[in-house]
Amino acid sequence: MSRHLVPLAVSLATIVACTSKPPTHPGPYGKEVAAAIPLVEKATGLTFKTPPKLEVRTRAELKAFLEAKFDEEQPALEMAGQEQAYRLFGLLPDTLDLRSFLLKLLAEQVIGYYDPATKVLYVVQDGAGGAAPSPDVLNITITHELVHALQDQYLPLDSIAKLRTDNDRTMAAQAVVEGGATYEQLSVMLGGSNMFARLPGGWDRVRQMIRDNMATMPVFATAPMFIQETLLFPYLSGAEFTRAFKEKRPGISTLTALPTSTEQVMHPGKLLDSTEAPIVITLPRPMGGTLVYENGLGEFETRLLLHQQLKNVAAASRAATGWGGDRYQVIRTANGAALSWLSVWDSPFDAAEFRFVMSEAMEKRFGLHAGAGGTGTVLRYAARGRSVVIRAVTVQGRPAVLYTDAPDGSSAQLLDLSRVKLTSVQ
Repeated sequence: MSRHLVPLAVSLATIVACTSKPPTHPGPYGKEVAAAIPLVEKATGLTFKTPPKLEVRTRAELKAFLEAKFDEEQPALEMAGQEQAYRLFGLLPDTLDLRSFLLKLLAEQVIGYYDPATKVLYVVQDGAGGAAPSPDVLNITITHELVHALQDQYLPLDSIAKLRTDNDRTMAAQAVVEGGATYEQLSVMLGGSNMFARLPGGWDRVRQMIRDNMATMPVFATAPMFIQETLLFPYLSGAEFTRAFKEKRPGISTLTALPTSTEQVMHPGKLLDSTEAPIVITLPRPMGGTLVYENGLGEFETRLLLHQQLKNVAAASRAATGWGGDRYQVIRTANGAALSWLSVWDSPFDAAEFRFVMSEAMEKRFGLHAGAGGTGTVLRYAARGRSVVIRAVTVQGRPAVLYTDAPDGSSAQLLDLSRVKLTSVQ
């Protein structure tokens, strides 16, 4: 699940004091903008083609603006399909209204926002309770959003928002945008990227500070693990990708080589040091039902799926590594909603390991005894009025795993594997 939120207000005032310059930039917060522009340009290696625009809004005005953007970028039917899919995967509770909850998160975090459509950086004039944002939060917000304004002059950020039914690729692109802004924002505040090495605790400390800061927000603190991690991913993993990219390709912008999967974000070497690309899976129309929604998880959300049940980061990470591509469909059957999910893997070993760990996850999820699914290439589970099948298959010579979750009384044969097409991302 990908979702853009306003920047994380990480308080680094105890680490470094921000300097300022005389105001030379017209408009609101001229001194802060003027001070930040040359630092942002130096950190990114890019220069503004046109001067950035900044406008102030009340908290209520910015909240309304962002809610309208939310609905524009995530149409109601698409949100409903995504919500149903994550419920079937067991990633979200049945009682959670995803749209309503994400809007509450958005309202909680409103500080500032760069809008690619208007080319304007909006900053709140008043904080929670009507108080003005603190100087630290204001500087962080302006610096972060100035990076976005600069990025947009070299890569139209609107193009990312327009991606549909390719959640993994969208999240990977957002990681470069948000992670890059987070990394450069911190680099500016700390006096250069090499400051991370001299900072006590290094990048790990910064990463933990971001997590700790988010945990202090009441709505975020009550969010399911899946929502918390997918919201943090673009900032944390994206910043780490930016750091690795800058080390490998100094002087080159990350915008010149966008990753096409979260796999490449989490394992930068798969983008920087090799030609490995994710596999695009094209599924036929489902058998025995009506297609409701279609998308993919990617390596990151596959890892979260396993961790959700196992509560074991190492096992989940190990089993998700080797991901090659995936695609799922939510299908309406006569007996209720069903889920068909096909994943392809780099090797037979990777596919077998994922299938084994996935079977353990199913046992934990449904409270079944070890080995309840049986043995062999087809594992079957029955619980809570559902029939789950995990099948080892081969698609166009690639090792794959087919996962089906259907209501009792419905056929588990929802996908015609002979009509599946695999292609590599170029």
